[in-house]
Amino acid sequence: MKYFRILFLVLLFPMVSATPAHKFYVSITKIEYVKEKSSLQIITKIFIDDIEDALQQHYDPSISLDTKKETEAADEDLKKYILQKINIKVNGKTVTFDYIGKEYDTDMVVAYIEVKNVKELKTIEIENKVLMEMFPEQQNIVHLKTPNSRKSLILDKDEPNGKLNF
Repeated sequence: MKYFRILFLVLLFPMVSATPAHKFYVSITKIEYVKEKSSLQIITKIFIDDIEDALQQHYDPSISLDTKKETEAADEDLKKYILQKINIKVNGKTVTFDYIGKEYDTDMVVAYIEVKNVKELKTIEIENKVLMEMFPEQQNIVHLKTPNSRKSLILDKDEPNGKLNF
C-alpha cells in the first residue's frame, strides 16, 4: 500500500507542476461625483508590473516604477499613458482631466485624476483602454458613485466603452 501511495505522488507531481500559472489582468477605476464641488474625482488602480510593461513598450525600455531608479520622466510617461487611455464624456461632451498625481500601494500604482465644472450628471460615457493593447484578456472595472446611486461597468477589449444614465 505504501508503494502505491509513493507511485501515485510521483505520477501526480509532474501533472500538477506542469500546469501554467494564470495571471489575472485587471484595473479598477473609482469615479465619484461630488455635487458640492461640481467635480468627478477619479482614482484608478493598476498593477505595477503590468503598467511598467506597457510604459517600457510605449516610451522607454528602462522605465522602472516604485524603485530607486524611477525618474520624473517615468512619472510623466505614466501620466501621458493614462490620459491617452481613459476618456470620459459627461452629458455627451468630452471633458478634460486634471492629473493630480500618483502613489504606490503594495503592488499597485494608484493615480488620482479630477474633472472640474461638472454641474449636473445626466449621462457619463467612459472609455478605458488601459493595458488592452498589452493583454487581450485585460478587464477594466469602473465603479461610479453619485449622491443617489452606485453603478459599475466591466470594460474589455471587445467593449472598451460604457454609458451610464442617471
